[in-house]
Parts: sequence; C-alpha cells; structure tokens
Amino acid sequence: MRNLTMFIVLTAAVALLPATALGKGDPGVIKRGKCSNGAAWKLKAKNDDALIEVEFEVDQNVNGRRWNVVLKRNGTTVFRGVRVTRAPSGSFSVNRRIRGTARADRITAVATTSGGRCQAALAV
Repeated sequence: MRNLTMFIVLTAAVALLPATALGKGDPGVIKRGKCSNGAAWKLKAKNDDALIEVEFEVDQNVNGRRWNVVLKRNGTTVFRGVRVTRAPSGSFSVNRRIRGTARADRITAVATTSGGRCQAALAV
C-alpha cells in the first residue's frame, strides 16, 4: 500500500511540472525541400520563452555562390541580407532569435541566386 501511495504522489508531482521542463529536448518544427536549381533547403523553428529560434539553411554543394535571403514572421521582415555558400559543404545558414506572439507564428524564408530560388514556410 505504501508503494502505491508513493507512486500516486510522484505521478501527481510530475503532472504538475510545466510543459517546458518536459519538452526541453524538443527540436521544434522542421521542414525540408528542394530549390528550383536543385539545391536543398531546411527551415527549423522552435519556441524558446517569448522568442522563436529560427534556422534557415541552403545546401547547394557549390562554394562561393551569393544568395539574397529574406526571413519573415507573419509577413513582417525580420532579416534581409546576403549569404555566401562556404566549404566544405557548399552551404550557408541564417540563425535568428525573433520575437514571437501569443498565437501561432508563420515563418517564411526565401533565398535567391542567379538561376535559383528557394522558398520555405512553416508554422510554430
């Protein structure tokens, strides 16, 4: 009987823990796709307190290619810049921590280069 009581108390204590403590290893939302020139993109986003951690990566397997990149949250630009693919993999990435909202956020990423366009989106 004592073991059963202890089990019930521990189960109740775990149920009261905040969800963030239980989901600490949560990778968030990850989407992958292909660009118009055969390159591959990956867009990751996850909530972290009041911020959203965003990572956008393009892998072209070609070093030295310039890409124009735009990241948006709910239609508002949060990053605009140029990235260049680098050795050894011929890829680039953009990492940002942006302000989130109380409702679901839509993250979009577009990267363009001569002869190529990558377009990604997800909801977090």
